[in-house]
Amino acid sequence: MQYQVFVQSQSDDKFVASVIGMPNLTVEGRTESEAILKVKSALEAQLIRGKFVTIEVNLDLQPNATTPQMRYAGIFANDPTFDDLMEKQKTNKRELAT
Repeated sequence: MQYQVFVQSQSDDKFVASVIGMPNLTVEGRTESEAILKVKSALEAQLIRGKFVTIEVNLDLQPNATTPQMRYAGIFANDPTFDDLMEKQKTNKRELAT
């Protein structure tokens, strides 16, 4: 298997290497090569203790999964002050535009 590793120089004698997509796999080394070797060892150790699995999620059971903002739809439907708030925003916008 191949994994992408992001290596970043922190200073002349400190490099940080992270496995992309696995935020808990980050190591430090004195050189770029050392950081890469350490992150490879850490990844191998983690893969020995676990495995990747594929799951399927049925989006039909989650009506708001494609548009998370829909959970807020209608929350002001019974708020008697909402129209006043909207009018105040319009007034503020007009004043700022002039």
